[in-house]
Amino acid sequence: MSLFVSMHVDCPECDHTNTMDAVGSVNADRRPDLREDILEDRFQIIKCANCDTEFRLQPEFNYLDVENGLWILAMPADGVADYIENEDKTTALFGTSYGADAPDAAQTVGDNLTCRLTFGWLAAREKLVLRIAGLDDIIVEMMKMDLLRRMPGAHFDIGVELRVTSVSDENLELAWVRADSEEALEFMAVSKEAYFSVENARDQWGGIEAQLTDGPFVDIQKLFLGGGRNQDAAE
Repeated sequence: MSLFVSMHVDCPECDHTNTMDAVGSVNADRRPDLREDILEDRFQIIKCANCDTEFRLQPEFNYLDVENGLWILAMPADGVADYIENEDKTTALFGTSYGADAPDAAQTVGDNLTCRLTFGWLAAREKLVLRIAGLDDIIVEMMKMDLLRRMPGAHFDIGVELRVTSVSDENLELAWVRADSEEALEFMAVSKEAYFSVENARDQWGGIEAQLTDGPFVDIQKLFLGGGRNQDAAE
């Protein structure tokens, strides 16, 4: 089921204390309206009762979507700095919910789920957009790396990320965004040929793919955050 808890949140504009139902978990199969709210970027947005400013809490919930074969632990954007610790938390939670430590019936469900960890709303939404479009998020992240190598105007500021916002028959629409505020800095359209080019040369990406998939946080950000899991284990 989908779980919500009532909590008090202060408006970032006027400091008025508002009450809202904050999400703890989403079952998109039972509540497809919540899936749609995430896709439409309107989930968990609250309007201040005092000044009408709209804002939303950073995500901290798990998302189950059996129809689309996806399970996500969505965390606040600033949690990315501790992604290895959060990967371990994600793996453990998925394991007890749908993995090896879960009841047999839940394991049967889990066999058809992809487990992912995300940071910030736009990252969680991106995973859902890609899954519904039938695209492999691992290939997409490697495609982003390929784009960055050839893109003279890439944004490399701290907290700025490259996210897929939509997928059409011909293109992937991407945006440079600020993870915490969700502000879009620049948009671009990339032909699906860029995706298929990486997919067809997947064997040449073995080292990068291994780093991307050494935990449930499948995102090029992890490639820029120090030595990663292997170095952490060596130390």
